[in-house]
Amino acid sequence: MFVFVCAGCGAELTTPLSQVALPVHARQTYGNGAQLPVLMQSGTFAVDPDPWGGPWRLWDELDPGEAEARGIYAPVHALSDSAPGASVIAPGDIRGTRLLPDKTASACCGLDGADGPNMACETCDLPVATRVDDCSLWQAVRLSSDAVHRVPVGGAHAKPISWAELIEEGERTPLFEPVGTWGGRSGSSHYWSWSPRWEAAAGQALAHLLAASQEQPVKVPDGLAADVFQRTLDALLPAGSPKRRAALAGPGQPSPDAGVDILLVPIHPQTGRTWTPADPTTSAYLVPLPLGVWLWLVSPQPYLPVPASGRLPQDVLRDDPLPPLPNYLFRADWGTFQHTLVRLPAVRSPWLRTILTNLAQGTWTELF
Repeated sequence: MFVFVCAGCGAELTTPLSQVALPVHARQTYGNGAQLPVLMQSGTFAVDPDPWGGPWRLWDELDPGEAEARGIYAPVHALSDSAPGASVIAPGDIRGTRLLPDKTASACCGLDGADGPNMACETCDLPVATRVDDCSLWQAVRLSSDAVHRVPVGGAHAKPISWAELIEEGERTPLFEPVGTWGGRSGSSHYWSWSPRWEAAAGQALAHLLAASQEQPVKVPDGLAADVFQRTLDALLPAGSPKRRAALAGPGQPSPDAGVDILLVPIHPQTGRTWTPADPTTSAYLVPLPLGVWLWLVSPQPYLPVPASGRLPQDVLRDDPLPPLPNYLFRADWGTFQHTLVRLPAVRSPWLRTILTNLAQGTWTELF
């Protein structure tokens, strides 16, 4: 466990927190006017290795080789020039801070952090964090790496949960979920949609699938995986054969066939490490997926109503009739896809660079 303290005066700024992996959807911008929930679970923090927020520098302003030195191998519109390594926490876990009124005016329905750190230490007034809770953004507080220090508390650190325990807990991420909207005269409202978490996870996975394709068609497993990935892969990759085969693999699953080229595997939610096969000779490309998404792909759950008694509390969605499914095909999150792909060395390949350029210019808009 750790407590974050102000670098200026040493005042404690958070409750005790344990470190976990940064969620795949941490940088996602979802929909229009959507009211997304809190990004991090209470009592946890994650470190974002990349800079976030202003000031920004346009691609043409970068020195030769500067982008690659930062692990970016294809052009983007602009790069954040802020300090990397921010610690991301739930807003309810911050302590001893106050909002800076002159840093909160640029957003739409809340705070977006576009003006830089908008929270200061109450003791010494040092800007220490950025609160984000605007529409279409996941709610979080980002502690600036150059303004806070991490102090261990509570003795020895607990070991990460084993894969076996994680599989037994089975915390799956449903493919559909209610998305909140900003309340009007009638109060808060919701609509059923493809899960934003799934769309972000698919964006990250598709970037890896393209890199693993070697400019050949890819065949993912039939069923839900095909519903999520195959349409986009077929549109972006050439048709024909031979096809590179992808399979689901991970803890508790049978060993994949020898002819499988790509493995869809889970990410450990605490360490952020990708599951790897026990066989050291396996040469398949590993495509990472958040554990909850991977569990749902391995064992999809039916959407069945659950019997209950009594009256429904206010703002609880009914399951009678069953919630309507989205009226459009599944689409991966473009922002997560681009953020991932430009950081894969394979994007230097001309064919993959062409795909990225065409997508950025609006080609295949129905895919993202």
